[in-house]
Amino acid sequence: MFKIFNSGYHTHLTLNIHACYATSSSSFYGFVSIQHIPLSSINHKFEPIAQKKDRLIVYNKTDLAHPDTEAAITKAFREFKGQDVVFTNADQDVNVKGIIKYLAKKAKVSGTASEKELTTMVMVVGMPNVGKSSLINSLRRIGVKKGKAAPTGAIPGITRTVAGTIKVLDSPKVYLIDTPGVMIPHIADPISAIKVALTGAISDHLSDEEVIADYLLFQLNQAQDYGYLKLYNIKEPTDDIKVFLPQVAKYIGALKKGGEYNLPAAAQFLIKQYRLGKLGRFTLDDIQPESLEEFLTKETEDSVSRRQQKKADKIEERKIKRQIQQQKWEEREQAKL
Repeated sequence: MFKIFNSGYHTHLTLNIHACYATSSSSFYGFVSIQHIPLSSINHKFEPIAQKKDRLIVYNKTDLAHPDTEAAITKAFREFKGQDVVFTNADQDVNVKGIIKYLAKKAKVSGTASEKELTTMVMVVGMPNVGKSSLINSLRRIGVKKGKAAPTGAIPGITRTVAGTIKVLDSPKVYLIDTPGVMIPHIADPISAIKVALTGAISDHLSDEEVIADYLLFQLNQAQDYGYLKLYNIKEPTDDIKVFLPQVAKYIGALKKGGEYNLPAAAQFLIKQYRLGKLGRFTLDDIQPESLEEFLTKETEDSVSRRQQKKADKIEERKIKRQIQQQKWEEREQAKL
């Protein structure tokens, strides 16, 4: 998710990037996510940082999501979060001009110096392989008419260190900072974990690719999209991955020594086909209105509950310290007698 919010330049950039570009400056954080898992790709660890900030949410890779996703997500975020949402395919520069206009507008509103002196910093943060670097390159390509500045690739972890600043707009000056993908240490929900792995945020060698392929087959059948029959020359639909993968292996000629079907290779091929959009446009998360409302309102309630719990813990801690101090005082007074 790409979330941009206005803050004090020297108070929120946490990676020691504080170059003195201008006498007056502002900063934003950018959180990047992908549209075909609009909920599962939200990193909840970032949410406390972003609270009470002015944010623009930009979902990348729109070409892989179901066409109905845009309207459903836009309506839900506006209703339950009070936030605008932009959808983009950074590789094709879709809606990138709108993001640049937003950045320019926010820079002018937040600055106190003249436009020539004003500088805005944008730190881009998100899960691995959601298209952060691609979005930066697209913004640079449209904003200052210059070529690629951030390395990109189909596997997670291409960006491994915080890079220098990348200019994407001249007047007012807007610079972006690319950062490595940050994965949630533990995804409690196993289905969400599979969705994240299927979209490539987790390195394939760390995942069970046949399990991921099984989930993909489930999604295809649930959507009643049987295009894979013609695509891989299969006679009839099946929900059995042990039946499906050998047929895919046969189609692509994936054989081990002795003529045995190479099922891991078939699973890898199937996952790659999905990521390239060859299997159609699918949104893996439930985007029904009631499901979106439950997710977004629960997210807010959980955040409030965590803050309340933290406050209660501090109060209890102070109470215990006072009790200990009182007990020590009483012991000292008793010793004097």
